[in-house]
Order: sequence, then C-alpha cells, then structure tokens
Amino acid sequence: MRLTTKGRLAVTALVDLATRPGDAPVTLKTIGARRNISVSYLEQLFGKLRRHKIVKATRGPGGGYSLAAIGAEISIASIIRAVDESPVVAKRSCRGGSRDQMPRCIDELWFGLNEAMYAHVSGISLQHLVDQHLLEEKRR
Repeated sequence: MRLTTKGRLAVTALVDLATRPGDAPVTLKTIGARRNISVSYLEQLFGKLRRHKIVKATRGPGGGYSLAAIGAEISIASIIRAVDESPVVAKRSCRGGSRDQMPRCIDELWFGLNEAMYAHVSGISLQHLVDQHLLEEKRR
C-alpha cells in the first residue's frame, strides 16, 4: 500500500461527505468546491469508490453520493485500496551477501514499511476521522 494523491484526496472527500448532516446525497460539485478538488478528478475517484461499495450513487434531481455503510465500518485502508491501483511490493528474501542482492533488501524495506502503514490505517475508521474533524471545527 502506498499513500498517493488519489488516496489522500479520496479520504478527504469522504470525510467531507460523512460530515454532512442527514442522509441526503451530496454532489461532487459541492465536495469539490469545499475541498478544492476538481469535479472530474472526483468523478474518477467516486467511480472506484462506488465499484468497491464504499459509496452509493443517487441519480436525478437531488442526486449525488452518500456512504454505502456507516463510517465506523469503513476503514481508511479500504478507501485507499479502492482508489489506488499500484501493485503491492512482493516480499523477497534478503539472504546472502552478494551485491546483486542489495535491491532485494531494499524491496524488503519498502515491503515492511507498506505492511506497517497498512496495519495502521486498517485500524482507523472513517468515523474516527470525522469525529476528529468535527472536534477540530468546534475548537475554532
């Protein structure tokens, strides 16, 4: 797992979506204006999020997007995985002392970092970020 701009913006957009009062769908135009993200970029992200059943779309007047599950059931890892198409680095052995094997050791370093990051964001729910965001807004 890598943290890319896609993942970061998808999490940002979903926090915005989840902080809206009520269950009414929210348009991408509204999210884009509030978070300074282009609507065409949001369309790409939300298409992937919809295919992974993280959001659901409502067509027609008053349409837009809403969460497909409650925020406590959506992990940050699942959001990042849904929008990021980069392959996971495969774990390789770092045995031996040959100079030719040094890149494998470096791959293992990145694999370990990816595993640690994945474990960290797997334990954080969208609702947790929403709660933090709302608490921060109250302090202002």
